[in-house]
Amino acid sequence: MTDKNLLLKSSYYYDLPEELIAQTPVEPRDSSRLLCYNKIEDKIEHKHFYDIVDYLQKGDVLVINNTRVLPARLYGYKDTGAKIEILLQKRINLTTWEVIARPQKRLDIGTKVTFSEKLSCVVLEKGEYGACKIKFDFDGVFEQRLSEVGTMPLPPYIHEKLKNQERYQTVYSKVEGSSAAPTAGLHFTPELLEKIKAKGIEIVEVLLHVGLGTFRPVKEDNILNHQMHSEHIEMTEENAKALNLAKQEGRRIIAVGTTSVRVLESTANEQGIIIPQVTDTEIFIYPGYKFKFVDALITNFHLPESTLIMLVSAFVGYEQTMKIYNTAVKERYRFFSFGDAMLLY
Repeated sequence: MTDKNLLLKSSYYYDLPEELIAQTPVEPRDSSRLLCYNKIEDKIEHKHFYDIVDYLQKGDVLVINNTRVLPARLYGYKDTGAKIEILLQKRINLTTWEVIARPQKRLDIGTKVTFSEKLSCVVLEKGEYGACKIKFDFDGVFEQRLSEVGTMPLPPYIHEKLKNQERYQTVYSKVEGSSAAPTAGLHFTPELLEKIKAKGIEIVEVLLHVGLGTFRPVKEDNILNHQMHSEHIEMTEENAKALNLAKQEGRRIIAVGTTSVRVLESTANEQGIIIPQVTDTEIFIYPGYKFKFVDALITNFHLPESTLIMLVSAFVGYEQTMKIYNTAVKERYRFFSFGDAMLLY
């Protein structure tokens, strides 16, 4: 395919039967399937996630995103009794948030929405696609009020109720602030992580708070016109040091999920050295992008025409990505957040 066609949204479409969209997570976590793709040999193997240990070598560095999902979906009422749904997207300060509001047309600047006796908000600004800026008013601790009324913000394609809320958190989640889970990490169990460490593999934690923009479809035909959502990232001095040392020593850097990729590629300079920082990133990775730091990637199967399938295409090549996805459909892998995983190395 010509480079020009790689800038067309339609190039990233693939046919997905609806029954392959996973509605519930498998138990145990690491029993999901794993498609392994060797870039050098152009070879696909079908395994289970617990087999990932066999593909990791002593000295490898596994980079995980330790963000934790907030109960970010809130249902409240206007003074008129009209029901409003608010999805937290990004915290601006102690009381102010960027959110998605539905139905936004029922809200004016200054409208109050009440969630409980101890939690309400006022609309400060309105933007496109339901985006609003709101200011919360609450008694006590905000996180406490949120945990009382908020629910887990499952993606729009999941219609089943989640029985165990922790199942939409990774076992290593720590820092609250995401509106969606970094789903590649959902496959790890504490036992599997212990097995990985015992093999001499280093685990380094980074932070990216996943925004709801991760589900936002690309609307523009030319992907260069797509406006990426901004997400908060943190790279500590200690972790930057560990990652730079590993890279210097020629050890493999394996990113768990596209969120870890975005942190690594956003914090690496042109020389491929990670710079510690706390910032926001709007990095958009699509074919033609030259990776500065990531050697291998563990990820789930992404939506057609999404920025995430574009990132995968940049990593392994467009034709190879389409081959992987078509194989996964044919082999009836489970897709999206609660679906199966792939290892690209």
